[in-house]
Amino acid sequence: MEIITTSDQETFGLGKNIVEQFRGGDIVLLKGELGSGKTTLTKGILSGLSVNSQITSPTFSLMNVYLVKSKKINSVVHIDTYRLKNEQELVDIGVEDYLGDPNTLCVIEWPEKIGDLLQNKRTTLITIEHLEENKRKITIQ
Repeated sequence: MEIITTSDQETFGLGKNIVEQFRGGDIVLLKGELGSGKTTLTKGILSGLSVNSQITSPTFSLMNVYLVKSKKINSVVHIDTYRLKNEQELVDIGVEDYLGDPNTLCVIEWPEKIGDLLQNKRTTLITIEHLEENKRKITIQ
């Protein structure tokens, strides 16, 4: 599926709308250049699950965990591997407790850095292409 968004609000809204297709154990892989909208889409996903806390990209902490009150999902783990040196860094902070957990939805920015950890997991790839200043092409596979 391909969607064109023309503002941050539309990208956020898309995240809010697509969350219904996910369930615990799913891993959403977000690929795109810096500033393409990965965190905005993640904020929409979290908003769709009624998470009202301040949401920031975990660029330096690597991983943020949000508790959710949903029939399908108990928590969302937002992972950003942009500054990751190696997969072991994530393993050391307990990522394997969350990846594929039947009560957890994982959203991972820059997933290409942790391919080995994602093997045999249920993943959805979302690619965000920056077309123009506010225009994005979002492909969901």
